[in-house]
Amino acid sequence: MTNRLSRREMLRKTALAGVGFWAAGRSVWADSKSPNEKLNIGIIAVAGRGRANTDKVIGENIVALCDIDDRYLSIAGKRFPKAKRYYDFRKMLEEMDKHIDAVVVSTADHTHAPASVMAMKMGKHCYCEKPLTHSVYESRVMAETAAKNRLVTQMGTQHHATASHHRIVELIQSGAIGPVAECHVWIGGNRGGGERPTDTPPIPAHLKWDLWLGPAPYRPYHPDYVPYKWRFWWDFGTGETGNNGVHIMDLAFWALKLRHPTAIEAEGPPVHPETSPRWMTVHYEFPARGELPPVKMTFYHTKDGPPILAKVLPKEEMAKWESGVLFIGKKGTLLGSYGKWKLLPESEFADFQPPEPTIPDSIGHHKEWIVACKSGGPTTCNFDYSGALTETVLLGNVAYRVGEKLQWDAVNLKAANCPKAQPYIKEKYRKGWTL
Repeated sequence: MTNRLSRREMLRKTALAGVGFWAAGRSVWADSKSPNEKLNIGIIAVAGRGRANTDKVIGENIVALCDIDDRYLSIAGKRFPKAKRYYDFRKMLEEMDKHIDAVVVSTADHTHAPASVMAMKMGKHCYCEKPLTHSVYESRVMAETAAKNRLVTQMGTQHHATASHHRIVELIQSGAIGPVAECHVWIGGNRGGGERPTDTPPIPAHLKWDLWLGPAPYRPYHPDYVPYKWRFWWDFGTGETGNNGVHIMDLAFWALKLRHPTAIEAEGPPVHPETSPRWMTVHYEFPARGELPPVKMTFYHTKDGPPILAKVLPKEEMAKWESGVLFIGKKGTLLGSYGKWKLLPESEFADFQPPEPTIPDSIGHHKEWIVACKSGGPTTCNFDYSGALTETVLLGNVAYRVGEKLQWDAVNLKAANCPKAQPYIKEKYRKGWTL
């Protein structure tokens, strides 16, 4: 324990020294060749987003790799020959406890929380892909576990670190369009699920199917689940709401200083018991926050854009805003998306001068987390913030699946008027799996 604490203290001091030089464009600790100045990181899931996230922390020591697919694990092993390889993250964490400082979790949604919570209970800093969890309850546990253990955390909403997001937040919070009581958030496309396959092909030799299922109910293997379509099956994913909705809702959540809604109502096609819909609309009600007024926010998963967009944009421009946020204030409207924004009506803002930037440029979404792990400093998408965001996103799915307007009790994690929502808020785990 003494050795571990001294190592962490050394990491903290090294990173703080680096932060002092960051304004000049360099970080002392990032350029160091000494292994003692780097985090020891365990990677849980190494392909897809796993590989992308690993590439962003490649300057640290990658000491352990875990994946349920031999093919991906072999490729990652060749990149990091000194790292120990595992199929089961539980075994990895138990065997490597003394050698891992932090983990990067990029599994399917339904395994985010079991892996992250186990690691955090063992004192590991955690970077976890979006959406933070598969259920509302898991999000709360993630946030509470991180806080209890005083750990540095970050959810993988990389757009949060972009300059355009920063400028939009500054515009809204500086009052450029006045108080905002109405907001519309949307993502394009019409991806969703289908029917459960009836054939049962053999499990590929390279795939550890039971480990991939993790806490989810058992079902026979089928390529309709792995490696990508799991996103649209309720047992494994969170639909397009969690897949992409969490990215763009983050912008509204941050700019309007939102936290927990008080009411949620959703509509869409007839509910399928196993798969997510191809379109959905969710209405959220948020209370006042200090001097900020109550907000009604509507989220849309739609291939045609929200109807209100036609009221502020010419038809020929609407296709340029496949995803976005429309903030409606007392003095005007702000339309924003990834990498762009505009104030409307444009004629009334022709001479508008944006406020001086107040949000510092990010050193990078992943690097922010790495520096904070070493310094004990803050991150902007820590599990306290991203946990509340994910709870909100997933409550849209819950309201849709139960078909009722939910009166939400955030303190007790219950829909006060709808007991049948509880199984979707806190899901049962398969035997052998715990949170």
